[in-house]
Amino acid sequence: MDDLNLIQRYSLHERTFSGDVREVAVLLRTHDVCQKDIHGNTPLHLAVMLGHKECIQLLLAHGAPVKVKNALGWSPLAEAISFGNRQTIASLLRKLKQQSREAMETRRPDLVRALNQMGDFFMELKWDFQSWVPLVSRLLPSDICRIHKKGSSIRLDTTLVDFNDMRWERGDVSFIFNGNAKPSQSLTVLDNEQNVYQNVRYEETEAEIEDEIDLLMSSDIVSVQMSTKSITFNRAQTGWIFRGDRTEMVGPFLADFYFINGLVLESRKRREHLTQEDVIKNKAIIESFTKGNATGLENSEFQRRHSLSAPVTPHITWEEYITAPVGKPPHLGRHMVSKESSKNFKAILAMSEEFPLSVESLLNVLEVIAPFKHFNKLREFVQMKLPPGFPVKIDIPILPTVTARITFQDFQFKNEIPDSLFEIPSNYQEDPTRFPDL
Repeated sequence: MDDLNLIQRYSLHERTFSGDVREVAVLLRTHDVCQKDIHGNTPLHLAVMLGHKECIQLLLAHGAPVKVKNALGWSPLAEAISFGNRQTIASLLRKLKQQSREAMETRRPDLVRALNQMGDFFMELKWDFQSWVPLVSRLLPSDICRIHKKGSSIRLDTTLVDFNDMRWERGDVSFIFNGNAKPSQSLTVLDNEQNVYQNVRYEETEAEIEDEIDLLMSSDIVSVQMSTKSITFNRAQTGWIFRGDRTEMVGPFLADFYFINGLVLESRKRREHLTQEDVIKNKAIIESFTKGNATGLENSEFQRRHSLSAPVTPHITWEEYITAPVGKPPHLGRHMVSKESSKNFKAILAMSEEFPLSVESLLNVLEVIAPFKHFNKLREFVQMKLPPGFPVKIDIPILPTVTARITFQDFQFKNEIPDSLFEIPSNYQEDPTRFPDL
């Protein structure tokens, strides 16, 4: 494609690049707001990096995607944090949450249908984090979760309630997902010790949004992805003299053990928007946790952040930008301060062909409970191409001193699961403040 055709192909990008809001409004009638240019940037990426506020609002109003990443791995929200305008960050964050809710609502009918087609069951799994450092080990959580599924309803029982003052608060908590209820009323959490319940809010409050903006503006911009291109599964061996494939019982299930090689965690961090004080404070918080020491975590609450001074407008023409080598555009916005790293992990996996649930069915269950943070990574992991069977046990080192372990200890298809498990007991009172983080 010659330069003239290349320039004409991205007319919406070009008008956004120049900040011509009237022409952008006209082109939005006929052009795809989601289109990426040769560098992977959408029109919203360009508007954010160049600080064209009117174009940003117009593109957002027409559904410009906030989560999509460019060729360098950065989303428009990441670029907004770098630019440092609080109002723009707020607009993109609110739109991102709206788009996430809409995407979930779009997937919801298929999810409910898949749950209804699946047999009813009881499942028990244990997840824990382990460390050979005693103080760190004392801080790390563990739990046995019990999951009941009937029709399109799921109940998850857990003993972890909260994390305060460097300690995990234990209790008796249940999450109930009702696939037949409307989204804003489909998820409820019960405190079975205090006999209270709280409907999980569908949308965050304004105060929570503002707090999240402060956190984004005072933290590294991070892009992390698990690369599985070079991944291999090798059978684990046992025995000193007579070596053989390692096969053990995991709960009631006979499982084959594998070493996972080539699992690479690729991380990129940007901090051009941070002050030196921010960098020092963030480093102290991370070091305090990994050493099992609460020192340095005091006074770590984030204050309301003001917008940064806008970066110097780059003296770059549209022609220079769009004809630059593919994936290597001239830099727009604030001068980037970035760091890249990659870590190789050697995980252990146990696969059982006796487990009665399929991996695909597990993904549908995890679709519901993935918002509970410690299940999200599990869902990403089981989407990989695994050896035959079901992953009944996974050990993944996440830090040099910490290993995450998930074990499926029991699974039973059940024909008679009482409806009462998925109902709020009549003696429970509503307490919308019981779980402040929900």
